[in-house]
Parts: sequence; structure tokens; C-alpha cells
Amino acid sequence: MAKGAKARAAARRQKDKWKSKRWFSIRAPRNPWSFRVIGETLAEDPEMLIGRNYEIMQNELDGDFSKMHVKIRFRVSDVLGSDAITEFIGHQMMQDHVRRQVRRERGKIDDTVDVVTEDGFYVRFKPLILTRERVKSSQKNEIRSVARDTILKAGASSTWVSMQKSVMDGELEALIKEEASKISPIRMAMIRRTQLIQSGVVTNDGPTLEEIIAEEEATRKAVQETVDVEDENESQDLNVDELDDSGADVETEDSDEEIDYESMTVAQLKAVLKEAGKPVSGKKADLISRIME
Repeated sequence: MAKGAKARAAARRQKDKWKSKRWFSIRAPRNPWSFRVIGETLAEDPEMLIGRNYEIMQNELDGDFSKMHVKIRFRVSDVLGSDAITEFIGHQMMQDHVRRQVRRERGKIDDTVDVVTEDGFYVRFKPLILTRERVKSSQKNEIRSVARDTILKAGASSTWVSMQKSVMDGELEALIKEEASKISPIRMAMIRRTQLIQSGVVTNDGPTLEEIIAEEEATRKAVQETVDVEDENESQDLNVDELDDSGADVETEDSDEEIDYESMTVAQLKAVLKEAGKPVSGKKADLISRIME
């Protein structure tokens, strides 16, 4: 067999991997996002999805367009049927947004803080603080120390889910700014990055995946029923309009038959005959009988 024929035969025997792949829905964590669908992905085997990362902008997740520069990261931790369940592994602000905030006349203080939350999650925070004007090195050290203590205290007394909410909502940043402003006026305090280093105790707060799927199915059915009812109402309205049109024609014909031609003048009768394309000669009785034909 020729070399080209062997290659074609081998290509026909080779399995098409794309045909064996199927779609999986990527769902956000149970708390605080209630297994919300955030995307889709292809995989040949569910085990291949474990550990796969998925990124989404915060404004696409919660609709807050002031967070268009914040990228949220998830990682697939489990697969149930056609649903890939993820865990939150951190966030990051876009570099171009950070660069726009830094100016020569402003003081810049950044740090890296490792925190163990109340439920045992080991998380790395990277705060960035910008002052309104240049500050001394001693002031920078004090501001850095205050920001570090604020983050450590908040992490030690909060769960990982609570820390996520405080970072996403800007509460932790506002708390850092308030404490650091006692040293020097602060223009901006931001948590430019968080990173989950090690997971802790996962709580089972919030609805289960089965409840979420049942609720989504009920919502789809309700929407479909609403659409069906609207279509049926439109069809009935069209039928009523057709009946009204046909009824109007009948009424017109009946009204033509009920016209008193005897009370009309000869000139009026001739005008009616002329419109109908009939002869207009003859006496009044002939005209009326010709109209009634």
C-alpha cells in the first residue's frame, strides 16, 4: 500500500475527539452565588474538568458596572451530571486600572498579607494604598502597618465567604482607608489581588444544587406558559378581528337591502344605477326594480 493511502486509512481509524466531547454548565459556588450559571465548557470526560480555572469580570457576575476592572477567578472542584461546581480562588484588578491611579505626586504603599480566616482558609491579600500627596518613609511604614493589622483582624474574626463579600463590596477597602487616614490623607485604598492558598472548612449554607435546578426548571415552565398564553390571546384577537370584518360586510349588505328607494328621487336612483354600471333609462318604477335585481 502506498504511503499516502496508509496515512488516509490511519486518519479514518483515528477517533474524532470533538464528537466525544459534551457541554458542561459552569456554576458559581453555593455561597454566596447560589450555584449561578456563569459559563459553559467542553470536555470529553468529567474528570478532565476538575482543577480547570474560569475567569469572569465582576460586572458580568453581579451587574455592578463600577467593577468592570475586577476579574474574579473560579476553579472547578466537582462535577455533578452536566454541572461543573466551582470554588472562589481570588480576584485581581486589571493592571491598566492600577496604573491609571498611580501618579508622581502621590504616595504609593503596597504590601502582601497572609491571613487565616475563622473557618481555616489560608488566603493572601495584596493591598494598595495611595495618598493624596507625597509622604515620608516613616508615614508609609505606619500606613502599611495599620493596613496589615486591619486585614489580619478582619480575617481572624470572619469566614472566607464573609471576606469575599467585604472585598467585592469594598467594605474592607473602606475600613483600611478610614484607619490609614488618621496618619495621612488617603486618596484610595484597594485590595488589588486576593489568592486562595489553601481551603478550609466548607459550610453548606444556602440552597442545594437540586433545589436550584428545580427552581430554574419551574421558572422556564412559567415563562413558556406565559408565552403560550400571549400567543393564544393574539390568535383569538386575530379571529375576532376577522369576524368583525365579515360582520361589517353583512351589516353593509343588510343595510343596502333596507334602503327605502321609494323615497328617493329619480336623479338619486339614476346615480345609484350609474355607480352599479346599470342602464339609467326608464320610469321610476323601472329604476327601482333594476336596482333590486
